[in-house]
Amino acid sequence: MSIDTIMKTAPVIPVLVLDGGVDPVALAETLVEAGLPVIEVTLRTDNALADIKAMAGVSGAIVGAGTVLNPDHLKAATDHGAEFIVSPGLTEPLARAAIDDGVAFLPGIANAGDIMRGLDLGLERFKFFPAKAAGGLPALKSLAGPFGNVRFCPTGGIKESTAPDWLADEAVLCVGGSWILPKGESDLGAIGQRAKAAAAL
Repeated sequence: MSIDTIMKTAPVIPVLVLDGGVDPVALAETLVEAGLPVIEVTLRTDNALADIKAMAGVSGAIVGAGTVLNPDHLKAATDHGAEFIVSPGLTEPLARAAIDDGVAFLPGIANAGDIMRGLDLGLERFKFFPAKAAGGLPALKSLAGPFGNVRFCPTGGIKESTAPDWLADEAVLCVGGSWILPKGESDLGAIGQRAKAAAAL
């Protein structure tokens, strides 16, 4: 599955930091049922790889790994069932490893130089990160101008209330949403409600 297809599957990709507070399989089932089948599990916790493996077994779930920093992370993630990888930045070793392995890859960018390096590697889909801190929607609009074929998934500081503004921009295919699973949340009903609202965007 291409990164373009993945980005067009749902308007919001939940960005999850799983600390053991919620069952990963039940969480994946909740998100898929709510209409958010694309799920990013960040490699920020000890159990992240095991959770990716568990969630990848859920019917309809498209599970990827976030906070992928190097080729070793990439291999570990794909070995555990990740269908795509997301990184906070763009490095040539990681990009080439993803391309060589045929893995759907969404690298982070924050400026024109990052985008140009990505284009040199044949990439046209990027995570704009950290979206709010890097200048917000005005910055993204300015960046998108010179790069007509490039499309983005802004992530970082985006809220349910601001997501519609981002999604209204033609250069934005989806947004990353950490608000779907706030820190300490364990109520699957509440998670499901937020996910349904996000899917409706």
